[in-house]
Amino acid sequence: MTRSDGPAGMAALSALRHRDFRLFWAGQLVSLIGTWMQSVGQAWLVLELTHSPFQLGLVSALQFIPVLLLSPIGGVASDRLRKRHILLVTQATMMVQAFVLAGLVHSGHVRYWHVAVLATIYGLGRAIDIPARQAYVSDLVGRADLPNAVALNSVVFNGARIVGPAVAGLLIARFGVAPAFFINGVSFLAVLAALLAIRTDGRPDPAGKLGLRAGLLGALSYATGTPPIAFTLGLLVVVSLLALNFNVVVPLIAYGVLHEGARGFGLLMSSVGAGAVVGAVGITLFRRDRPSPAALAGSAATLCAGLVVLALMSQFAAAAAVLAVLGCCQIVFSTGANTTLQLSTPDALRGRVMGLYALAFAGMSPFGSLLVGTVAEHFGVRIACAVSGGLGLIAIAALALVATRLKWQNLGTGPAAIPH
Repeated sequence: MTRSDGPAGMAALSALRHRDFRLFWAGQLVSLIGTWMQSVGQAWLVLELTHSPFQLGLVSALQFIPVLLLSPIGGVASDRLRKRHILLVTQATMMVQAFVLAGLVHSGHVRYWHVAVLATIYGLGRAIDIPARQAYVSDLVGRADLPNAVALNSVVFNGARIVGPAVAGLLIARFGVAPAFFINGVSFLAVLAALLAIRTDGRPDPAGKLGLRAGLLGALSYATGTPPIAFTLGLLVVVSLLALNFNVVVPLIAYGVLHEGARGFGLLMSSVGAGAVVGAVGITLFRRDRPSPAALAGSAATLCAGLVVLALMSQFAAAAAVLAVLGCCQIVFSTGANTTLQLSTPDALRGRVMGLYALAFAGMSPFGSLLVGTVAEHFGVRIACAVSGGLGLIAIAALALVATRLKWQNLGTGPAAIPH
């Protein structure tokens, strides 16, 4: 389907002109609501079982460790295999994980180690799923509509972040955590049905069909030798490690600082999502291309500064407002980083570069979760937020200084040549 010019409102929805993207987008909308419900349910379940910030951070770390170790391999797989087939397998795996967790909780036999093991299995699915899903979007809409597709995916992701936690909080307060896991399992049926109906297989570019070792080395060589990709990945590592630990920070703020129950926790998570939706809608309406390096660094720095401000909050409404701002900044940064990487990468390398994106964006989370959980365990939640935010600001300033010293004047340039 070709792209046509039209009113600004139509341009803001240009990616939805593609039938297969519409199916994919709708399936994700349903499935992601369930995913956020499970995220809230899992965090609350761990706190009910252990009352330990460290053990909450450990479960979150176990969920992301496979992404750290395996996402580059997932990126190589995305450049060698049909992406739609990869996604069918990964989504089915995560669906089974949700049903098993629901069964354990409903039976009353769930233990902490069950949650830890199942979180690791979920992480294995995500390690392969993230690079394939990110690279697949380009196959569904083409390069011209890619920035709009990334923004629309952010709208649905963060719209689900509003609905999912709010519904989960109400369900947990009334019926316990089991329904959150069961509904997540059912929600995967929507995305599986969408994938089966999609006609685009996401076939690999023949130039990308390299062996595992050659594929990984080629992606690393390209990333380190291409200034916009190297700078963006550096920012992603800092933000993921020190700022994007909402799955640990928000339940600890709700539970240990504001003394809220499951309903309050769900509303705080929804505040993050509400701010993110505002940011995503703004990007959808007004951004047509990749952001400038200064805009990326600025949104990353604002995220870290927001964590320092969050450490000072003692009222529910004030904390919710700060979390909404953080959600907006997060989406501005993450969609900008995603768009920059995809538009700076040739088709033959896209899966592998998005594997590095998954490594930087989600793979650093285990260390960040453990950092926040450990500091909170020994010094309190407020100190943990302040330390994370402060370290993040220092790291971003250092990265910007390095980029300036290296005279990376071409940070905004397009794809470089494919390494051989």
